[in-house]
Amino acid sequence: MLPIRAVVVIALTVCLTANTSAAYRYCCRRYMTGRLPCSAIKGYSVPTVTKMCPINAIIIHTKKGKACTNPALKWVMDCVDRIRNKARKIHQRSSQ
Repeated sequence: MLPIRAVVVIALTVCLTANTSAAYRYCCRRYMTGRLPCSAIKGYSVPTVTKMCPINAIIIHTKKGKACTNPALKWVMDCVDRIRNKARKIHQRSSQ
């Protein structure tokens, strides 16, 4: 049987490790290289910049997965604008 001190240390280690990995799940550490066609993009999300997530980024969602992109690039913002406009049109149609 493990002493109580060992159990507490193990439990704290597991909790801290789980919290750290969860924080990095939606965090961009670097930008993708290359460019995606807007037609391949199904959605996007914008992670909050924190000490653990140090860069501004837009996470692009595709059928194949996710990629971190630089919001300063024109193609990224053009695709985001297309998605927003498409969503706005769908919302307007459904609310009429």
